[in-house]
Amino acid sequence: QVQLVEFGGGSVQTGGSLRLSCVASGGTFSSYAMAWFRQAPGKEREFVAAISTSGGNTYYEDPVKGRFIISRDNAKNTVYLQMNRLKPEDTAVYYCAADRLTITATPDEYDYWGQGTQVTVSS
Repeated sequence: QVQLVEFGGGSVQTGGSLRLSCVASGGTFSSYAMAWFRQAPGKEREFVAAISTSGGNTYYEDPVKGRFIISRDNAKNTVYLQMNRLKPEDTAVYYCAADRLTITATPDEYDYWGQGTQVTVSS
């Protein structure tokens, strides 16, 4: 059983930056593909970014390409999401997720989830 805990959410103004961290425990972190999703009020959970087990491959949803960077440190059991040039539409609860098999943008295919961290971007 893998436990995921997110850190780093908060409130920023448009154009600001935040770095989210997700620390994993209870499993072999390096064997899991990792992803970040987000969910805004009244909307479905949506894919943001994902990273392969080694960190060699990354994937981003179009709205965040060029602004967000996903990375991981397998020695620290941690995945990061560096968010730059934030916009009000980035406001959401951000979740990290782990998948034993493959990278996917489909939430239902992920095996483990964190509790989420709130990101609020004001104009």
